[in-house]
Amino acid sequence: MKKFISFLSMMFISAILFAQDSKIEMADELRNSGKIYVVVTVMLLLFLAFIIYLFTIDKRLKKIEKGK
Repeated sequence: MKKFISFLSMMFISAILFAQDSKIEMADELRNSGKIYVVVTVMLLLFLAFIIYLFTIDKRLKKIEKGK
C-alpha cells in the first residue's frame, strides 16, 4: 500500500510539472521594465525585518529566562 501511494504521488507530481507552461510572462515583463529589482528589494527587506524581529524576541526570552 505504501508503494502504491508513493507511486500515485510521483505520478501526480510529474503530471503537474508537465502541465506547466514554459513561459513566465510576469517575470519577463517585470525584468524588461526593471521592476524586478523593486520586487527583490522589498522581499529582502521583509526577510531582514523578520530575522531582526526573531533575534529581538530571542534576546527578550533569554533575559526573562535568566531572571527566573
